[in-house]
Amino acid sequence: MGLLGNLFGSKNSSGKKVDDLPWIVLSSIEQIEEIKDKSKERPQLIFKHSTTCGISRMVLNMFEQGYPLNGEQADLYFLDLHAHRDVSNKVSEMFGVLHQSPQLLVVKNGTVTFHTSHGAIADTDLNSVV
Repeated sequence: MGLLGNLFGSKNSSGKKVDDLPWIVLSSIEQIEEIKDKSKERPQLIFKHSTTCGISRMVLNMFEQGYPLNGEQADLYFLDLHAHRDVSNKVSEMFGVLHQSPQLLVVKNGTVTFHTSHGAIADTDLNSVV
Protein backbone atom coordinates (compact mmCIF):
# COMPACT_ATOMS: atom_id res chain seq x y z
CA MET A 1 0.00 0.00 0.00
CA GLY A 2 1.40 3.44 -0.92
CA LEU A 3 1.83 6.47 1.29
CA LEU A 4 -1.68 7.81 0.64
CA GLY A 5 -3.15 4.36 1.14
CA ASN A 6 -1.44 4.10 4.52
CA LEU A 7 -2.55 7.58 5.46
CA PHE A 8 -6.17 7.28 4.34
CA GLY A 9 -6.71 3.52 4.46
CA SER A 10 -9.07 2.13 7.05
CA LYS A 11 -10.99 -1.03 7.74
CA ASN A 12 -14.55 -1.57 8.81
CA SER A 13 -15.51 -3.62 11.88
CA SER A 14 -15.24 -6.85 9.90
CA GLY A 15 -11.63 -6.06 9.06
CA LYS A 16 -12.30 -5.47 5.37
CA LYS A 17 -10.82 -2.46 3.57
CA VAL A 18 -13.26 0.42 3.18
CA ASP A 19 -13.47 1.85 -0.33
CA ASP A 20 -11.14 4.79 -0.67
CA LEU A 21 -12.79 8.17 -0.62
CA PRO A 22 -12.09 10.69 -3.38
CA TRP A 23 -9.62 12.64 -1.19
CA ILE A 24 -7.78 15.65 -2.58
CA VAL A 25 -4.72 16.50 -0.51
CA LEU A 26 -4.84 20.13 0.65
CA SER A 27 -1.21 21.17 0.91
CA SER A 28 -0.90 24.74 -0.35
CA ILE A 29 -2.39 28.12 0.45
CA GLU A 30 -3.13 28.61 -3.26
CA GLN A 31 -5.58 25.72 -3.13
CA ILE A 32 -7.75 27.64 -0.66
CA GLU A 33 -8.61 30.21 -3.34
CA GLU A 34 -9.37 27.34 -5.72
CA ILE A 35 -11.68 25.83 -3.10
CA LYS A 36 -13.52 29.16 -2.75
CA ASP A 37 -13.92 29.39 -6.54
CA LYS A 38 -14.98 25.77 -6.97
CA SER A 39 -17.51 26.15 -4.15
CA LYS A 40 -19.57 28.35 -6.45
CA GLU A 41 -20.21 25.28 -8.64
CA ARG A 42 -20.55 22.60 -5.95
CA PRO A 43 -19.81 22.15 -2.24
CA GLN A 44 -16.24 21.73 -1.07
CA LEU A 45 -15.47 19.79 2.12
CA ILE A 46 -12.28 20.21 4.14
CA PHE A 47 -11.34 17.57 6.71
CA LYS A 48 -8.62 18.83 9.06
CA HIS A 49 -6.76 15.93 10.68
CA SER A 50 -4.04 15.65 13.31
CA THR A 51 -1.85 12.67 12.48
CA THR A 52 -0.63 12.47 16.09
CA CYS A 53 -4.04 12.45 17.78
CA GLY A 54 -5.85 9.19 18.50
CA ILE A 55 -9.22 10.93 18.65
CA SER A 56 -8.62 12.50 15.26
CA ARG A 57 -7.74 9.06 13.81
CA MET A 58 -10.86 7.51 15.32
CA VAL A 59 -13.10 10.27 13.92
CA LEU A 60 -11.41 9.98 10.51
CA ASN A 61 -12.08 6.23 10.45
CA MET A 62 -15.74 6.73 11.38
CA PHE A 63 -16.07 9.48 8.78
CA GLU A 64 -14.59 7.27 6.06
CA GLN A 65 -16.82 4.34 6.95
CA GLY A 66 -20.01 6.41 6.92
CA TYR A 67 -19.26 8.85 4.08
CA PRO A 68 -22.51 8.97 2.04
CA LEU A 69 -21.54 11.26 -0.85
CA ASN A 70 -20.17 10.40 -4.26
CA GLY A 71 -17.56 12.31 -6.25
CA GLU A 72 -20.28 14.22 -8.10
CA GLN A 73 -21.85 15.82 -5.03
CA ALA A 74 -18.81 17.52 -3.50
CA ASP A 75 -15.03 17.70 -3.54
CA LEU A 76 -13.36 16.28 -0.44
CA TYR A 77 -10.08 17.78 0.80
CA PHE A 78 -7.77 16.26 3.41
CA LEU A 79 -5.56 18.62 5.41
CA ASP A 80 -2.72 17.11 7.47
CA LEU A 81 -2.36 19.72 10.21
CA HIS A 82 1.19 18.83 11.17
CA ALA A 83 2.55 18.83 7.64
CA HIS A 84 0.66 21.96 6.57
CA ARG A 85 0.05 24.13 9.63
CA ASP A 86 0.38 27.28 7.49
CA VAL A 87 -2.48 26.08 5.30
CA SER A 88 -4.62 25.31 8.35
CA ASN A 89 -3.97 28.79 9.74
CA LYS A 90 -4.94 30.35 6.39
CA VAL A 91 -8.15 28.29 6.22
CA SER A 92 -9.10 29.62 9.66
CA GLU A 93 -8.24 33.18 8.67
CA MET A 94 -9.94 33.18 5.25
CA PHE A 95 -13.15 31.48 6.39
CA GLY A 96 -13.36 32.98 9.89
CA VAL A 97 -13.60 29.60 11.62
CA LEU A 98 -11.67 28.93 14.82
CA HIS A 99 -9.19 26.06 14.34
CA GLN A 100 -10.03 22.71 15.89
CA SER A 101 -8.86 19.17 15.26
CA PRO A 102 -10.32 17.10 13.86
CA GLN A 103 -12.59 19.48 12.04
CA LEU A 104 -14.93 19.36 9.05
CA LEU A 105 -15.84 22.46 7.03
CA VAL A 106 -18.38 22.74 4.22
CA VAL A 107 -17.72 25.59 1.79
CA LYS A 108 -20.46 26.86 -0.53
CA ASN A 109 -20.46 30.03 -2.59
CA GLY A 110 -17.11 31.07 -1.14
CA THR A 111 -18.07 30.83 2.53
CA VAL A 112 -18.21 28.18 5.23
CA THR A 113 -21.87 27.23 5.59
CA PHE A 114 -21.29 24.46 8.13
CA HIS A 115 -18.50 23.32 10.39
CA THR A 116 -18.11 20.88 13.24
CA SER A 117 -15.39 19.11 15.12
CA HIS A 118 -14.43 16.06 17.12
CA GLY A 119 -17.08 13.34 17.54
CA ALA A 120 -19.82 15.53 16.08
CA ILE A 121 -18.23 14.97 12.66
CA ALA A 122 -19.30 11.33 12.65
CA ASP A 123 -22.84 12.35 13.66
CA THR A 124 -23.21 14.87 10.82
CA ASP A 125 -25.79 14.15 8.13
CA LEU A 126 -23.70 15.32 5.17
CA ASN A 127 -26.62 15.02 2.78
CA SER A 128 -28.43 17.74 4.73
CA VAL A 129 -25.47 20.16 4.89
CA VAL A 130 -24.16 19.68 1.36
